[in-house]
Amino acid sequence: MDIKIEIALSNTSQGSLYKQIGEQVRQFVATDRLQPGDHLPTVRQLASSLGVSPGTVARAYIELEQDGIIQSRRGGGTFVSPRPANSGQSVLRQRHLSNMVSDNILEALSLGYSPEEIDAAYSLHLARWQEERKDRAKTPATQQTSADRQKTITIVASHDLALNMLVSQLKHKQPGVSVHLTYAGSLGGLIALQEERADLAGIHLLDEETGEYNYPYVKHIMMDREVAIVHLAYRIQGLMLIAGNPKQVKGLEDLRRPDIRIINRQKGSGTRVLLDLKLRQQGIMPSEVKGYERESDTHLAVAGGIARGEADAGLGIEAAARASNLDFLPLFREKYDLVIPAKKYSDKLLKPLLKIIASEEFRKVVTEVGGYDTSQTGDTTFYRYSRN
Repeated sequence: MDIKIEIALSNTSQGSLYKQIGEQVRQFVATDRLQPGDHLPTVRQLASSLGVSPGTVARAYIELEQDGIIQSRRGGGTFVSPRPANSGQSVLRQRHLSNMVSDNILEALSLGYSPEEIDAAYSLHLARWQEERKDRAKTPATQQTSADRQKTITIVASHDLALNMLVSQLKHKQPGVSVHLTYAGSLGGLIALQEERADLAGIHLLDEETGEYNYPYVKHIMMDREVAIVHLAYRIQGLMLIAGNPKQVKGLEDLRRPDIRIINRQKGSGTRVLLDLKLRQQGIMPSEVKGYERESDTHLAVAGGIARGEADAGLGIEAAARASNLDFLPLFREKYDLVIPAKKYSDKLLKPLLKIIASEEFRKVVTEVGGYDTSQTGDTTFYRYSRN
């Protein structure tokens, strides 16, 4: 299939032109905008459209072919390499991946980075690329057996990168346990707990009346039920901004400027609750904020839209801004907790997850991502809110 690709070259970039071409083709493949078998423009076609010499494009294609990203055949053009169809190819492919990862880790260690820093960097950027691919990859639903459900932890939560890392570590350390993680916002998580559709919820909800995080909402929604509230981390929320902050955004008050566009979070998310509260406190109407109605489900989705130039700002966490190379204006410190029904808390299925949260290794990895305070991570309080 012939695909039209849009490559943007910059003469001010530190990378040479052929490197820029190669990097953007890699990104198209990584995010499934280019699929296996898709045909790329010929060398002359792409050179003409970009205004560069054919030699520049040819050099980019040669490097991509050497790395196995694309293939060229006489009379068949240039196309994205197919994925392995048999186990032999798959073994070679996995070996190649292991070698690449090993080389990168070795280089980072030799430059003085700690294992925790490397783990954090991999987790952060893998989460970013998973977000890029999410809307393009359609995974068919599978029917779970009763045995599968007994080994599956169901989490409904507000989006958080520390939670991503927790799930990643659990899958690595306990391959026999599967995790079904849905980002449906903090309120969505609590409602799923109330309706017994989840084992735990991840929340960060600021109560306007008390100024307290999470407990007032848990009290209201989980009335007459005993729950464990496990502290995951404090994190910094602020404005994620285009790199360099070209429009000189200095605070929430600038969001009412007619030249500023934002991407908002979805209704029911803790970040949306926080933004609405802070806008009200500053006397800013949603109708004054350009882009207020545009919603995304995760911090990384908001950051990705800003990085692509689709908006100037969005409220989000520092780690997401870092992952997309955005500027970040810190504004608020908030509390992210996991809420677990008491009867689930003592279930052996959750013990490995709780053990990871309490580990020094997990704290170090989350801290290295940036924008998190793990000094109280793992602290647990049991509550039962009664109507009487």
